[in-house]
Amino acid sequence: MNDRFQYDALVDDALRSVVRRVLLQVAEKGLPGSHHFYISFRSTDPGVELPEYLRAKYPEEMTIVLQHQYWDLIIREDDFEVTVSFNKQQERIKVPFAALSAFVDPSVRFGLQFDRRDKAGGEKGDAAAAATPLPAPEKRPPLAAPAGADPEAKPDAATAEAAKPEDAASKVVKLDSFRKK
Repeated sequence: MNDRFQYDALVDDALRSVVRRVLLQVAEKGLPGSHHFYISFRSTDPGVELPEYLRAKYPEEMTIVLQHQYWDLIIREDDFEVTVSFNKQQERIKVPFAALSAFVDPSVRFGLQFDRRDKAGGEKGDAAAAATPLPAPEKRPPLAAPAGADPEAKPDAATAEAAKPEDAASKVVKLDSFRKK
C-alpha cells in the first residue's frame, strides 16, 4: 500500500515545529525556571554553519546546551542561530531544524529523537522520521564537549559532557505504538 499522505514526514515536521516553538518562546522571554536544552544535530547536514575546528572535532553529530552561556538566539522558519561558548570563546552556529537528531529538556524529563530524513533508498518525505525513544544513558554516545573541557565543571552552553540527561526517555514521544506493524 502506498502512503500517499506521507504520515511519517508530516509527524516529523510537526515534532520539529515543537522544538521551533519552544525556541521561539525562549528567544522572546528567556529560559524559565530550571529549563535547559540539549540540542543534538548532524554537523555535516546542508545548511549547518559552524567553525571548521568544531566540524573537524564533531564530524558527524554535535550537541549543544542552551542553559547559561548562550546569546542572540534567532529563530527562523527553517533554522535557528545562536552564539554559544566553547572553551570561553564565543562562536556563532546555525542549525536547520531538518538537521536535528535530538532535543532534550532534562528539567522536565522530556525528549525527542529524530531519525535521518535521507535514509538509504528513501526520499526526504519517505523516511520514518518520527520521534523514537532515547537510548538509556549508559548506551548514549557522549555529548559533544569542547576540547579540553573539565568533566567536573558545571556545564555551560557547550560543556555538556558531565551533564547527561538522566531519565529523559521517560517522557520521550514514541509513535511506534500507533503504527501498524
